[in-house]
Amino acid sequence: MNKIPVIIKREYLTRVRKKSFIIMTILAPVLFAALVILIPFLMVSDKGDFKKIAVIENGPGLLKNALKDTENEKYVYLENTSVSDLKKNFEQAGYYGILYISSSDLMIVPNAIELISKKQPPPILLEHIEGAVEKEIEKIKLEALNIENLDEILKNIDATVQVKTIMIDDEGATKETSTDIAMVLAYLGGFLMYMLVFLFGAQVMRGVIEEKTSRVVEVIVSSVKPVQLMMGKIIGIALVGLTQFLIWVVLIAAIVTFVNTTVLKDKDMTEIVQNLPQNVMSEGQQAVAVEQVNQISPELAEFSKFFDNAMNQNWLLIITSFIFYFITGYLLYASIFAAIGSAVDNETETQQFMLPVTIPIIIGLMVAVGTMTNPESSLSFWFSIIPLTSPIVMMARIPFGVPAWQIAVSMFLMVITFIAFVWMAAKIYHTGILMYGKKASWKEMWKWLRYSG
Repeated sequence: MNKIPVIIKREYLTRVRKKSFIIMTILAPVLFAALVILIPFLMVSDKGDFKKIAVIENGPGLLKNALKDTENEKYVYLENTSVSDLKKNFEQAGYYGILYISSSDLMIVPNAIELISKKQPPPILLEHIEGAVEKEIEKIKLEALNIENLDEILKNIDATVQVKTIMIDDEGATKETSTDIAMVLAYLGGFLMYMLVFLFGAQVMRGVIEEKTSRVVEVIVSSVKPVQLMMGKIIGIALVGLTQFLIWVVLIAAIVTFVNTTVLKDKDMTEIVQNLPQNVMSEGQQAVAVEQVNQISPELAEFSKFFDNAMNQNWLLIITSFIFYFITGYLLYASIFAAIGSAVDNETETQQFMLPVTIPIIIGLMVAVGTMTNPESSLSFWFSIIPLTSPIVMMARIPFGVPAWQIAVSMFLMVITFIAFVWMAAKIYHTGILMYGKKASWKEMWKWLRYSG
């Protein structure tokens, strides 16, 4: 009689009843929210240490007013002071660093500016200095052209442009989207797939090793075929992961519903924010639109727009694709992990087998990160088709829009590949699970694969 359902039930119930499973299932959405929202917010709100910077300009003093003080930075222009003398005691004088500008050379050589400090300067400080100096140089060069009313001209031509992205389907229906949201979903989808496939696959390997080293497997296989034991363990743990993911979906859906019905209950606010660019085109409506928007906090208006753009994503495709690629990707890698676990006597011996297995997963994650900036690249396309990396890379591409035929080809190859890997792993598992005392190798496992007994 087929004992796989019994083994699946045992593996599933044993894990879902653990306190660690319940705690992580509830806390995971909170931790992800903290990762996506709280940490960037804290980084932006943390102003950092106050920095006083000594500025020494070698030249006619053209850039004396270029660097303006900010909340975290104060620029002190020093005259009749040499850099060599100040280097010796600038910290004792209360300076973070010395900014040396050769203004005469800077008009010709871009890097004729140096920031001397005992710490590596943060990028935001360098961006502020470079941006301020660049604008001042541009202004000096324009003034040299003797253009009348230059300041007024520059003020009038100053413009800010934001591109609104609109997606259109085959029926001609349109909806506003956001590339930033697509990038966030691409990162979360690829990273979550990587984490779940690797962690749950490793659980299969550890479970096989524990049963083998404790000799429990000898008792189990007396009434269950080794292949049934392997498949029951793999499917049982897969259902654990699927249960956890579906609970996350329900929790996130509940949070979204709560936000939509409480924080964003005023639908007119969303329409005002969405339609503001069209309203301001008409002078008659401009005053009304501005008055309405002024009644809304900027943070809430921005959040409303972000929320609506997030809801415009194709969530049905994202969730169903994630479930498919998790199941097939997990079965593929879990079968490999199960075969490795059956071939060794302890977890230490698995190190020689893990590198070739983890390399495709790590490469897939690296390509997924690059996919966020160029989802249509040839590299992203091929790695989303190749079965060993497609679960991670395809999940990073889907938020940007992927042709249906590419998803179909990728899914077809995944099904064929995981069936082949499960078949090969079963043959190795059948021989290796009851073999003790002999150190396995890839060559030895190849012999077990060809064994027909």
